[in-house]
Amino acid sequence: MTMLSYTVLTDPAPLEASAAGRSPSTGTVYLVITNTGQTAAYWSTIDVEVPVGNGAGHLTPSISNITAKGEYTNAQLVNVRQQGSNTFQATAPTGSRTRFAPGDHLVLTLENVTVASAAGLAVLKVTEKTGRTATGRMTNSVGAVALVKTAPKGIPAPSDFRPEKSMVEPGTDVALLWNGSGDFDYKIVLPDGAEEAVSQNIFRWSSSPGNAPKRDTTYTLVATSRTAPTQQHFLTTTIQVRNPTLETVTADNAHFSTVTTPWIGGPNTGDGTMTFPQGGVIVWHTGGSQERGTIFADKADLNGVNTEWVQGRNTDDGWISFPKEGLNVRKGAGQDWGTVFADKADLNGVNTRWVQGRSTDDGWIGFPKEGVRVYRAGIDAPGIVYTEFIQAKDAAYGYGGSWINLHEDGITVYLDKDGKRGFGSVTGSEMNPQGKHMDPL
Repeated sequence: MTMLSYTVLTDPAPLEASAAGRSPSTGTVYLVITNTGQTAAYWSTIDVEVPVGNGAGHLTPSISNITAKGEYTNAQLVNVRQQGSNTFQATAPTGSRTRFAPGDHLVLTLENVTVASAAGLAVLKVTEKTGRTATGRMTNSVGAVALVKTAPKGIPAPSDFRPEKSMVEPGTDVALLWNGSGDFDYKIVLPDGAEEAVSQNIFRWSSSPGNAPKRDTTYTLVATSRTAPTQQHFLTTTIQVRNPTLETVTADNAHFSTVTTPWIGGPNTGDGTMTFPQGGVIVWHTGGSQERGTIFADKADLNGVNTEWVQGRNTDDGWISFPKEGLNVRKGAGQDWGTVFADKADLNGVNTRWVQGRSTDDGWIGFPKEGVRVYRAGIDAPGIVYTEFIQAKDAAYGYGGSWINLHEDGITVYLDKDGKRGFGSVTGSEMNPQGKHMDPL
């Protein structure tokens, strides 16, 4: 039976057995030694034998990485050294024997203990060299303390996936952070589906040059364990971008103060699009085509229109083109001359080959170099001019000049001269009434 009492504590409590494919499970073992008796005890050494191996009764596969230290009451350090492949020995501060008063305590600490891979109960063997007097004989007494190793739990899932800055300017590089375990392999999935691996145990990712977001962007963190069966976790986070650049916007009802975009298109693949070159807007027939499209509107209020031609709504309607010389009115889809319909035309001049009434059998007027000719409908035969009178140009010597009155009884020739009206003269080379030849007048 030992003179001193022994208690074992662990951190974490209990210890968790190591698992294949994961980082080794580690912990700290505290061996608390006290004198619970009524009288003092004296000690020189205390040996702690650790069960080494990976079985259920073993604590650790090796003690070579364990850091051991000892501290006596009132923070007095105790020398602890490794003895062989499985034992640590604490030596009294005086080098021979030290008084262990009732109620005093000694803590032996074993840090960075790699826990064996099998769950179970590991028993530490303790051998103390103690005596009851300062000079009397000392004996070795043996005791045992046990600690529990539980089966490994699942790897804690990563958490708190977040951007270093939640709002950035366009083109600003971004950084993402998270809390996680080194037992996962991590990768970041970019919005376009590309994946970027993250160095182990870094728990941070930064965008590469040229890949900074131009609009609000969601990133996905994928954590995959190296165990069997595989554990996998997915976390997402979003970075907001001020004044984003958008490739596509689909909205049923949206209000924007400002939109900057190279083009706008309908929701379907065959819909028309609009592009915005410097100086204006171009409407295209379909997205990606080079065929100009059509604008449909009830009314257009414009300061000016520059166009090659204008046509009615149907393909066989008349159309107007605009050569440098003026205006061409055409029929249908061809190049034939069309017709201008108007109630009134107020013009400074008219240049035309002929003028006709509204119907095709109406008379018409031609304009040869010599003057004016009146024709019958549809032919070159002379037509008839109907008028009340014909007046010559003003005479140089009078108010009016000569004029001819056309009435039902015949023709009367008048002459206005010096404010007086009288009969005028008819001059000719001959007269042939009723087909008879007459001498010259």
